Amino acid sequence: MLKRQLMDTTRGRIVALLQKDDLAVDDLAVALRLTPNAVRSHITAMERDGVVQRVGLRPGTTRPFQTYQLTPETDQLLSRAYIPFVSQLISVLTAALPADDVERLVREAGRGLARALIRASPADTLEEKAAAASVVLNEELGSLTHVESNGHLVIRGAGCPLSALTGRHPAVCRAMETLVTEMVGAPARECCDRSNRPKCCFDIARDTPST
Repeated sequence: MLKRQLMDTTRGRIVALLQKDDLAVDDLAVALRLTPNAVRSHITAMERDGVVQRVGLRPGTTRPFQTYQLTPETDQLLSRAYIPFVSQLISVLTAALPADDVERLVREAGRGLARALIRASPADTLEEKAAAASVVLNEELGSLTHVESNGHLVIRGAGCPLSALTGRHPAVCRAMETLVTEMVGAPARECCDRSNRPKCCFDIARDTPST
């Protein structure tokens, strides 16, 4: 529904056209039945937001035309292949390997993702490290998490960015558990809700050295 609503907007239609070919403002204006100035205002905003990028100049009868294409990040967001592929890959691994090997592989994936995402941070206390980890999860993985500190230190999500996987493959939660452990430098235990609308949850141990 959200994707349909997006594609019904002018910018959504521009994205749909640029999925098929690199186009100039005039090309888009003709296809959308808008003035070039109207399209140019949208393109300027979309370029600023990292949705489209300039790809080159195309010869014209009086002057060259700047052409645009979708950025790689936009292509990735529009792709519907990632979740089915990863789900199938995990199914194959689960069927082909002993449970301990699957556990080891998903946790190694979590550690690798943590290494890719960890930022230099002035965080000192465990609470600060948890808050910094929550920010990274939200900004880099599209999570909607916050930190709760009421007896327990918990990173809790309003949803799950991997909800299409976690219901069928709980091992994915353990990969994220390892990721959080690496990021905060203390053992985290996943307490995720994998019901109808999965929600992330990671209980972080206090006063326990990281392993």
